[in-house]
Amino acid sequence: MKLDKIIAVRSNKTVYRDGQYAVKVFAEGYPKADILGEAANHSRAEETGLLVPPIKDIHVIDGKWAIVTDFIQGKSLARLMEENPDNTEEYLELLAAIQLEISSKTCRRLSKVTDRLSRKICGSELNATVRYGMHTRLEAMPKHTKLCHGDLRPENIIITDEGKAYILDWSHAAQGNASADVANTCIRFVLDGKHELATRYLEIYCEKSGTAEEYVRSWIPMVAAALSVDALEHDKKALFEMALR
Repeated sequence: MKLDKIIAVRSNKTVYRDGQYAVKVFAEGYPKADILGEAANHSRAEETGLLVPPIKDIHVIDGKWAIVTDFIQGKSLARLMEENPDNTEEYLELLAAIQLEISSKTCRRLSKVTDRLSRKICGSELNATVRYGMHTRLEAMPKHTKLCHGDLRPENIIITDEGKAYILDWSHAAQGNASADVANTCIRFVLDGKHELATRYLEIYCEKSGTAEEYVRSWIPMVAAALSVDALEHDKKALFEMALR
């Protein structure tokens, strides 16, 4: 396999293009269970009928695990937003439509969003009183079984030349309340310094879905607390601020 064209680099993984395939290579020592879990999540997302690059292979390259999928030719929604700022509203509308399409699906074999949030909140650096309050609020939230992407942001959407939108990176997929997933997307915009986009995205999504903005906002402290556990140091301060609102 020829791995000389890098598509993306993240903290513990690098994605390469090898002809018609995209090869995600995980860092040496990355937990095998997490890699196989990501592959399972991805496969389950495929089964829903969403536009997801199909997995073709899972193997080891020079001692490192790799997941091979079809390579999707196109541009990320993030790149399109940078290149065409005048079309930002249109792109936010598209992202909201994709998020609604995702949450229209169910996948009962995925873990629950509330279980993941609860586990992460337990491991956060917030004090015991704050954590207890969050667990209480989390337990009181409506229980849903909707498919949630877990990291939906413009970087994870590829738009082909034909205008099809493919959804990448299902490593955090779970089932639960779609508003938690929307809160996650808004937080990602804030961490990127795009506060206005976060606000406008929330408005657009709520208009399309008939969801109250305050209801989505009520998920932000819990999602922010959960994200703080694995966050880079420069993001932790912002996440703690959101968690303590």
